[in-house]
Amino acid sequence: MDDSQIVSLYLSRDETAVARTAEKYGPRLRALALGVVGDVQTAEECENDTYWEAWRSIPPHQPRDYLYPFLARITRHAALDRCRERDRLKRSAAVVELSAELEQCLPAPDDAACRLDALALGEAINGFLAGLSREKRVMFLRRYWFLDSVAEVARRCGCSEGRVKTTLFRLRGQLRDYLEQEGYTL
Repeated sequence: MDDSQIVSLYLSRDETAVARTAEKYGPRLRALALGVVGDVQTAEECENDTYWEAWRSIPPHQPRDYLYPFLARITRHAALDRCRERDRLKRSAAVVELSAELEQCLPAPDDAACRLDALALGEAINGFLAGLSREKRVMFLRRYWFLDSVAEVARRCGCSEGRVKTTLFRLRGQLRDYLEQEGYTL
């Protein structure tokens, strides 16, 4: 069943939409959550939360052409929320490490203007990613969206960990420069 048909099931409030979504995307969503939370049971809970949130969000959203990214975003946010809940006093070292890597090239959301500009920032980052080679884009997204370890990114890309680290370091610098050219103050 294609994404458009699954979304049509959601729009008609047909409960089989959730089952079809789970059949098509369940393992991928669970793997995404597992990469963030590191616990199978919590990952399954995040997956179930995704189905519930999709049920609540469709309509008004109609992600016919981008169902998996729509679901992945929900899953990722659910997983990060679980990490925050679990680690209120002691934050996950992996999330802190990734945040520290990116904080030097992304503007801080410390004022209302910056928060309101989040959509434009997302578009600017998408523009930056669109200009990268497929390999660099995969490295960047696997590390900073899917929260894969450097070793996992290297395995997926078929290269050394050193090459991944060097490429990501350079990409962060390029992203910082790109965003400054787009008018963002870092």
